[in-house]
Amino acid sequence: MKTYDVRTHGCQMNVHDSERLAGLLETAGYVDLASLPTDERPPTADVVVFNTCAVRENADNKLYGNLGQLRPAKLANPDLQIAVGGCMAQKDRDTIVKRAPWVDVVFGTHNIGSLPALLDRARHNKEAQVEILESLETFPSTLPTRRDSAYAGWVSISVGCNNTCTFCIVPALRGKEQDRRPGDILAECRALVEQGVVEITLLGQNVNSYGVEFGDRGAFAKLLRATGEIEGLERVRFTSPHPAAFTDDVIDAMAETPNVMPSLHMPLQAGSDRVLKEMRRSYRSEKFLGILDRVRDRIPHAAITTDLIVGFPGETEADFAETLRVVEASRFSSAFTFQYSIRPGTPAATMDDQVPKAVVQERFDRLIALQDRISWEENRRQEGRTVEVLVAPFEGRKDAETARMSGRARDNRLVHFAVPEGAERARPGDVVEVDVTYGAPHHLVADGALAGGTYRVRRTAGGDAWTALQDAPVPGKPAVSLGMPSIGRPAASAVTVRSGPACGA
Repeated sequence: MKTYDVRTHGCQMNVHDSERLAGLLETAGYVDLASLPTDERPPTADVVVFNTCAVRENADNKLYGNLGQLRPAKLANPDLQIAVGGCMAQKDRDTIVKRAPWVDVVFGTHNIGSLPALLDRARHNKEAQVEILESLETFPSTLPTRRDSAYAGWVSISVGCNNTCTFCIVPALRGKEQDRRPGDILAECRALVEQGVVEITLLGQNVNSYGVEFGDRGAFAKLLRATGEIEGLERVRFTSPHPAAFTDDVIDAMAETPNVMPSLHMPLQAGSDRVLKEMRRSYRSEKFLGILDRVRDRIPHAAITTDLIVGFPGETEADFAETLRVVEASRFSSAFTFQYSIRPGTPAATMDDQVPKAVVQERFDRLIALQDRISWEENRRQEGRTVEVLVAPFEGRKDAETARMSGRARDNRLVHFAVPEGAERARPGDVVEVDVTYGAPHHLVADGALAGGTYRVRRTAGGDAWTALQDAPVPGKPAVSLGMPSIGRPAASAVTVRSGPACGA
C-alpha cells in the first residue's frame, strides 16, 4: 500500500487542481497519508506532491525550503518520490531538478493528468522526469477528483487568462483563456448536488470574460441564472471577476438569482489611475467605484472584498494617497493586501523606479491599518441582523474553548455562533439562523441565542452527506468521483434564451 501527500500553495485554482491530483493518485492505487490511523502513519508519504504558486516573491524560497526539508527523508528512503507541479514548475522547469536533484517529477499546469505515468516512468528509469506542456490538452474537470468537502465544491468554468497585467505571471503559466461548454458546467454542478453539495464556487482567472471564446459576451450572466434552476443548489459563488469586463447583466443576474450569494470579490490592485495604466489594468478608479455603487444599489447587503498591491514600480506618495482614497470610498469588508515583488518574466520586473523596501513596508502598514478600521466598522454594522450560516467543520481557532460553532454567512463573512444548552446541534453542511451580537474586526459573533434570540437549524443534504462520511478513512472527505466532459466550442444550442436569460445544456 503506497501513500501520498499533496501539499498545496496558492490560489483557489491550485486547491481545485490538488483535488484532481488526489483523485488521480487514488485511482492509481495510492492512499491518502492522512487516512491512516495516527499510530500506523509513517512520518513521510511514499509520494509527496507540491502544487506550487509563483505569484509572490517568496514562492521560490518556500518551495526550495520545503524540498530541502525532505532531502534527509529521500536519502534515508530512495524509494520516496517527490513531485513538483503547478505554476512554479511551469516557470522554472529544469531549474527545479538542478537546484534539488532529489526531485523525481516536474509537471506543469497544463498536464496534471500525467502525474501517475510520470511517477511510474521515474521509478522505472531511475531518473527525474520533467514534462511541461505549452498549452492545455485536457481540461482538468475531465480528471477524477477527491473533493475536500462533503457539502461544498469548486467548478472550473475556464482556465487561463487573456489579460496582460504587467505585474502578473499567471497568463504566461496558465496560458490563454479556454472556456468550457455551459452544458458541461451545469452537468458538473448537478452531479455535485446529487452527491450532497449545497454550495458551489465557479472558478476562473477572469470569470466575467467567460463566453468570449465561443462568441457570447453575456454567457457568464446566463450561466449564473442557469444555476438558479438547479434544484438543491443553495449557494453559488464565483471568483474572480475583472473590473474592466464586469457588466450590468452580471449584477442583474446576481440580484435576481436567489442562490447567487451577495458577495463579490472585485480586485482593485491600486487606486491611482496612473499606476493602473502602468499595470495595464484597463479601468480607472471612477469606473471601479461606479461598479461598486451599482452592485450596492441592486444588492444592498453585498459584502465586497478586493486585492491590493502596494509599491508597484514608480508608485509615488501621491499615487498611494489615491489608493487610500479609493479604499476609504469602497468600504471593502476585507482585502487581500500584498507588497509588490518582482516576478522575472513580467514587464514590471524591468521597470525603472522600483520602490525601496522600507517605503513599501511603511505604506503597506498604513493601508492595513485603514482596511482593518473599515472592516471593523462594516462588521459592527451587522450587529442586530439575523444571518443564515452554512455550518463548517471548524472555522475558528477557539470554537472548542468558547463552545461555539462556525460557518459562513450568505455574504461570506465568518460567523462564530453560540448553541443554546439543550438545543439541536447543527452538522457541517446544515444551515442555522442566528442573531449577530458583535462585529469583530475579522469575524462576526452571534451569541443572541443565549439570551433568547434566534436559533433555527435547517438540516440539509449537505449535512446528510457530511454525516454519511464520518466513517470514511478521512472523516467528512468524499471518495473519488469521475471527471466531467471536456472543453471545446459548444453546439449552437448550448446557450439558449428561455423565459429569462439562461444557460442551457
